[in-house]
Amino acid sequence: MLKDITLGQYYPVDSPVHRLDPRIKIVLTIAMIVAVFLVHSLIGYGLILIFLFITSSLARIPFKTLAKGVKPLRFILALTFLLNLFFTTTGQVLFSWQFLTVTDDGLHQAVHFSLRLVFLVISTSLLTLTTSPIMLSDGLELLLSPLKVIHFPAHELAMMMSIALRFIPTLLEETDKIMKAQMARGADFESGNLIARAKAMIPLLVPLFVSAFRRAGDLAMAMESRCYHGGEGRTRLRVLKVTRNDWIACLCVAGLIALIVAEGLLIPEGWL
Repeated sequence: MLKDITLGQYYPVDSPVHRLDPRIKIVLTIAMIVAVFLVHSLIGYGLILIFLFITSSLARIPFKTLAKGVKPLRFILALTFLLNLFFTTTGQVLFSWQFLTVTDDGLHQAVHFSLRLVFLVISTSLLTLTTSPIMLSDGLELLLSPLKVIHFPAHELAMMMSIALRFIPTLLEETDKIMKAQMARGADFESGNLIARAKAMIPLLVPLFVSAFRRAGDLAMAMESRCYHGGEGRTRLRVLKVTRNDWIACLCVAGLIALIVAEGLLIPEGWL
């Protein structure tokens, strides 16, 4: 399961999507999230799926790598689906047994919210897979730089977010090593009910937290030894510039949103 988490991981290849300006990619990711919330039918989700498939092909990232990031959320997806399926009482009754009732509105909302969560995860994973932590930090800082007039710590916030994303793969690798070491000593993380599995995770969490705090201390010491004092007076190795490909990407996402809005206006809300 740990290897299925794609959020925060970077897929180092040379592609048109990787070469896009990180500021543009952050803005377009937010636009994709807005587009997902605008969808109310399966046709709209189909349009987003086609767009993400084409984008992953241009980025030279296998689409199954993007879809793999949804696998750790299968419990949350199942819970979201069941809660919306059985706790929505409006609409025509499709199935009823004792205290369980399934309506067409409940089924529609269950599918709707589950697909929304899936596409949100895939869209955000596409951003981190195609943008290195350094470029992501620079892009976030430049996007937040206008807020410096009100003394907003743009550089510090961008640095914290980039470090957090950078250490997700590191912590996953450390977790995998600790799990293998505990399993070699007879620990069992797979069998038993949910409570038994939760108790089995305690010997894993304690050394993981100790390792995380140790890494945080080493990182703080390394930054202090290099005289890091925030973003004041700092320069960048790479100067970000918006190119023609960035404008083309903006037009493509704008076209997708326009299609979703037009689909919502022309087709009544429902399954189609």
